Amino acid sequence: MYDLAIIGGGPAGVSAGIYSARKKLKTIIMSDFFQGQSAVSPEIQNWIGVRSISGEDLAKQLTDHLRSYESDILTIKEGDLAVAITKIADGFEIKTNQNNLYTTKTILIATGGRRRKLTIAGAKEFDQKGVTYCASCDGPLFSDQDVVVIGGGNAGFNTASQLLAYCRSVTLLESGPTFRAEQITIDSLLKNPKFKALSDVEIIAIKGEQFVNQITYKKSQTGETIEQPVTGVFVEIGFEPNTDLVKGLVDMTPTGAIMIDHQHQTTSTVGIWSAGDSTNGLYHQNNIATGDAIKAVEDIYSFLQKNS
Repeated sequence: MYDLAIIGGGPAGVSAGIYSARKKLKTIIMSDFFQGQSAVSPEIQNWIGVRSISGEDLAKQLTDHLRSYESDILTIKEGDLAVAITKIADGFEIKTNQNNLYTTKTILIATGGRRRKLTIAGAKEFDQKGVTYCASCDGPLFSDQDVVVIGGGNAGFNTASQLLAYCRSVTLLESGPTFRAEQITIDSLLKNPKFKALSDVEIIAIKGEQFVNQITYKKSQTGETIEQPVTGVFVEIGFEPNTDLVKGLVDMTPTGAIMIDHQHQTTSTVGIWSAGDSTNGLYHQNNIATGDAIKAVEDIYSFLQKNS
């Protein structure tokens, strides 16, 4: 019987594993691999304490730090993916894709999420070569450049707002007939001379050589095709939490994010916490996921002390 089972191997899961080991909680951490969404990023400039680091190097540093605590207190299972959780009398039973069964008093869900990807021509080819899914991570790399944001919801307009601090111009494209963001946000951004927004457009292709240099789209009402020079394409067309594992076990939002008490990271089920991109937290970034996971472990430790 473990004190804590951590499910997920991104920044949240790894941070929780390190903190739980330091608190001498008998812990198992399991994931199909140990890295986060940003592992594919060529450069990260907002990881606190490091001016610049590649996503691959960050993932390696996190994993190396975690493995330095591997012991009879901390068990690391890579490739042993949790597929089912069952409530039992004194905790939970976790079944994995390797047909292993683990029992634990508490669980931290840190399974992250995934951004919906563009499927147009060039989107895959230029992923992380001008096509990016994180303005907070990559925005400063496009200083004094012309960029496009795809997506007319609040996330798209918020991304555009961030980019206007760096970029020479920002064009927002929405495929639907209307923008879905709050009107006050739309009106505020449209006052900026560096910003324009177009709805009811068909986005056709992203082109370039080694990196993006053009996006092609068509105005649906007029049929006019535009080939616009840009160096960056920021995609905000939705986010999907990786939470199928706990459907029916904890309360979720309509989009599948785990609902948490933001003070403690607790879920609706006693004994289960969640942190990072799998939650309904307002902001999703590596630093935030790390902090929330540490907060969760602090609360788990207190819970176990009170219930021992």
